[in-house]
Amino acid sequence: MYVQSENPVEITEAILKMDIRPKDLIVLLVAESDNLNLQALIDRLNEAGVSFIGGIFPGVIHNSTLHKVGVVVKKLQSVSAPVIIQGLNTSDYRWPDFTPTLSGLEKKVTAWIMIDGLMPNIASFLSGLYDRLGDRVNFIGGGAGSLTLEQKPCLLTPNGLLQDAAVIALLDYDTHLGVKHGWKRLAGPIVATRTSHNIIYELNWEEAFTVYKNYVEKDCDCKMSPANFFEISKCYPFGISKSNAEEVVRDPISVNSDGGLVCVGEVPENTVLNIMKGIPENLIAAAAEAVEETLNQSAHNDYVRHTMVVDCVSRALFLEDRHEEELEQISRRIKAVRPEVSPQGMLSLGEISSYGEGYLEFFNKTIVIGSLY
Repeated sequence: MYVQSENPVEITEAILKMDIRPKDLIVLLVAESDNLNLQALIDRLNEAGVSFIGGIFPGVIHNSTLHKVGVVVKKLQSVSAPVIIQGLNTSDYRWPDFTPTLSGLEKKVTAWIMIDGLMPNIASFLSGLYDRLGDRVNFIGGGAGSLTLEQKPCLLTPNGLLQDAAVIALLDYDTHLGVKHGWKRLAGPIVATRTSHNIIYELNWEEAFTVYKNYVEKDCDCKMSPANFFEISKCYPFGISKSNAEEVVRDPISVNSDGGLVCVGEVPENTVLNIMKGIPENLIAAAAEAVEETLNQSAHNDYVRHTMVVDCVSRALFLEDRHEEELEQISRRIKAVRPEVSPQGMLSLGEISSYGEGYLEFFNKTIVIGSLY
């Protein structure tokens, strides 16, 4: 359901009309430019006894349309209460015990994850989460946050609005996943010889910004500076090589005062990187491939109940007016198989998925599509 309203009372009333049952979880995907009073909405939902989690995103997706205002509301069946983990900007946050929930599972389930997309240690957190949930679970989700790239509270929980946090919901569905990006190699390999969490300080033992801009300027025929960095870098991400799969993309978004490249997501020291380049037709084709990947895996398409789309905001910024072609490709292909299922999701600051339905990975500039059945 998509609700275009800035009134917490109207949104709450729309949710309460959804025939909520004890195991139902309401997932709220909120467009950041909305003037909705989020704390008032949280208070209303708490008063009504609704189980919910949510995130604020640069845009939300309903069918083939991107909305910059409003709320996508999903009613999903959960196998346990959602988990909220705070203090992820420190090293001493506490993990919950997932063992009682996992021991009671009779089939594979899906973990829907929303995180603060501007945390510096996302990959480390996800690695710890995978250690605890493992292959009993398929993973899908994304990073919440603002298009301004200013970190601020971006997760809606019964405890209020949070940052440096994650919310995890174990859903009573299996999932088939499609994960594609479509970016192509321009230059490399290059070694990230000095890094710290999500900042690359040196490439091939030289200042990272100097090395990066030398490669990029040769291709774009323009001068790059810290002031125009994001406008140019959105077309030239890094790719972390993976065997027998597309690179995992890392998105450099700014330059710090030391010439370090600040990325969305961690880059471990001595990682081998390639500089990638985008071609709109390739990205749009990759989105279509992601749909085919999720639908072609299964003989259970008749049982698909929800299709979740996690589309990187920087893909939309790169594609500009052609982004709607990407969403149309997705919607048309899904509805050809399941006409009654509306693809819904968000523009994310980083994408979360089981890599090949196995290891949990954090992506940038990628599209993740999950068919929940």
